[in-house]
Amino acid sequence: MPKFWTTCVRGGWVALGVLLGLSAFNGVLAVSLADRAEAQTVVIRDIRVSGNRRVEPETVRSYLQFNIGDSYSPAKVDGSIKALFATGLFADVRIARQGNVVLVQVMENPVVNRIAFEGNREVESTTLQTEIQLKPRAVYTRAKVIADVQRILDVYRRQGMYSAHVEPKIIQQGSNRVDVVFEIREGSATKVKSISFIGNRAFTGSQLRDVITTTQTSLLSFLKPTNIYDADRVALDRELLRQFYLKNGYADATVISGNAQLDRDGSGFFITFTIEEGPLYNFGAVSIQSSLRSLDTATLRSALLTTQGTIFNASQIEKTTEKLTLMVAERGYAFARVRPRVQRDAATRTIAVTYAIDEGPRVYIERINVIGNTRTRDYVIRREFRLAEGDAFNPLMVDRAKKRLEALGFFKKVTIKRSHGTAADRVVLSVYVEEQSTGELSFGAGYSTSEGVIGDVSITERNLLGRGQFLRLKLGGSAERIQVDLSFTEPRFLDQNLSAGFDLFHKEVDSSSTSSFRSRKSGGALRIGFPVAENLWLGLNYTLSRDQLYDVQDLASLAVKEAAGTAWTSSVGYSVVYDARNHTRTPTRGFYFLAAQDFAGVGGDVQYVRSLIEMRAYYPIANKVTLVGRVIGGHIFGWGGDDVRLIDLYYKGGETIRGFDRSGLGPRDLTTRDALGGSTFYAATAEMRFPFPFLPDELGISGAVFVDAGSLFGAGAGAKRLNAEGKIVLADDASLRSSVGGSILWNSPLGPLRADFAYVITSEKYDDKQFFRFGASTKF
Repeated sequence: MPKFWTTCVRGGWVALGVLLGLSAFNGVLAVSLADRAEAQTVVIRDIRVSGNRRVEPETVRSYLQFNIGDSYSPAKVDGSIKALFATGLFADVRIARQGNVVLVQVMENPVVNRIAFEGNREVESTTLQTEIQLKPRAVYTRAKVIADVQRILDVYRRQGMYSAHVEPKIIQQGSNRVDVVFEIREGSATKVKSISFIGNRAFTGSQLRDVITTTQTSLLSFLKPTNIYDADRVALDRELLRQFYLKNGYADATVISGNAQLDRDGSGFFITFTIEEGPLYNFGAVSIQSSLRSLDTATLRSALLTTQGTIFNASQIEKTTEKLTLMVAERGYAFARVRPRVQRDAATRTIAVTYAIDEGPRVYIERINVIGNTRTRDYVIRREFRLAEGDAFNPLMVDRAKKRLEALGFFKKVTIKRSHGTAADRVVLSVYVEEQSTGELSFGAGYSTSEGVIGDVSITERNLLGRGQFLRLKLGGSAERIQVDLSFTEPRFLDQNLSAGFDLFHKEVDSSSTSSFRSRKSGGALRIGFPVAENLWLGLNYTLSRDQLYDVQDLASLAVKEAAGTAWTSSVGYSVVYDARNHTRTPTRGFYFLAAQDFAGVGGDVQYVRSLIEMRAYYPIANKVTLVGRVIGGHIFGWGGDDVRLIDLYYKGGETIRGFDRSGLGPRDLTTRDALGGSTFYAATAEMRFPFPFLPDELGISGAVFVDAGSLFGAGAGAKRLNAEGKIVLADDASLRSSVGGSILWNSPLGPLRADFAYVITSEKYDDKQFFRFGASTKF
């Protein structure tokens, strides 16, 4: 057949198929429209419900979108089916029509008979029960089970167990009831294997790890679960890092990210914080501007904590703003607002600060509600507010109260919400808190060249009975020492900004290897302290102790034998501390000053005056290289005709001037080699700390080189210079001792450790030397 005719035949068949298809479609469409028209004209005469056991028929009918007498509508039928499924009462719903009767057939969801958990060891069943939505005697739905599985997984993730798996099992019971069993495979806790930092130049990784709350997994991590990964804690750590940089002069610092990467086997996270430090700023010009009439700004300058030329510190701006707000309020401007305005100068790297004072809206605090505190007493929370009900509302003071509550460490989260009161000028403050554990059990062990094996165990409660009080019981010791301490502190004594407390102690020291005697000291102390100014604290104390020098060896020095016995010491004292360091544990910049004095003779058997002064300075001389200087000195003398007892004198060695043994320098009996102690000592140290090259910061290892110098002299009156034959037996020289050396410092999982290698430059022949010293790191 020619190609032309073949094409025409094929085209004819296609056309015929299209015509037949259109005809059939029109017929179906006509029938469908006819059925729909017929259904809409049918009037419902009856509605019959079947399949229900617990649910009443009227309850089923109440969810239908049609009633008897209405026209039957497929659209309303669809809507009724959706409404019945949405109740969660039914597993299946069918609606059909038989003439004028609508048949509603339902299959009810079963009722939960019992809920059980299997395989959970780390999380109590009672804890999981409070988290899930399903309850006994509630209606079972698959959606609820799926949601509860996710809730259980969330609980385990908060515990750091990201490998947990939950599988629900449904066990059919009679009478349309089911048991729901959640089978749990917990897996191991997903811990933090390492914490690293990118972009940090001013501070080492070890210093920044001290700032954050998350910790790396170590040998003692089981004592404190901060090594378990928690996304919320990492978010908090980002903010802590940002605040730390703002306090130390880096006003442009940002913590770009805090990424957590799970390793391949799912056993641990690697957390990396990316930081952009920016330049170091100093304060520029600082001024006060006021729009309030008759307010003399010159009288407010005493509240300024920000000083031109010093390193920028954002926290000092906040504290100055708060102090100015209080001072202005005391002058009668209760609604005044103080707002700091800062202006950066990138060229000079300075930030000028202007404190602008103006009048705020007149709003009063009607009520303060405290919500969520199941353990902490209300007054512990309320006293952190510098505001009371009826006072003028000041947003700044409320924000400061929130920060003080967070700083207590009693709460995971603190939220303060504001709502309208009973009048337009009234406001209600609602304080929502989420409590956290405040108790801690810790212990440590180590080795020291001076004491051998050392260790300690302590139990601490920072919120005793919910009253905000501090209690610690500590037991420590070594082969030559045992010590027990009980300490209690009330941080707001008499509801004032006073810290008061007491200490009970018992200490036994075996000094037979250095001074041929053993000593015992038992007693207690009362103390009170309060801030005098920014970074300045004053403390007062009273101490009563029973001191005993006993177990004197036969070959002991005559001075030691004469000092044997028991005496009561009753003393009062004070201490003044100024601390302006940028970091309390590993400072790189700042100044520390301590002055203390004890006056014994308020009763008791002993009369003396003991004084101590110490100064430390930290200065960064290069990237991660810090120059440290320390000067320390002390003096004790008797009064009222009393001499200073041997047990009350100073005993110094490698802990003060490295290169010398314990009690290795100062007055000594040349015959027995007993260290007799001295009434006066002084020492100075210059040390340069630096990171070890080629070692990652994560190891926490750094080095130092140092120069030490000082002396101890002034033996007690009981130490005789000559014996009965007229021979010199007492060596007591104020000559300078000095040494140089190097150190290895390690922030280990067991705590800070330090190894010192020292070479003595100047000494006396009777001094005991020690080239190597290893033990707990001395912080100065």
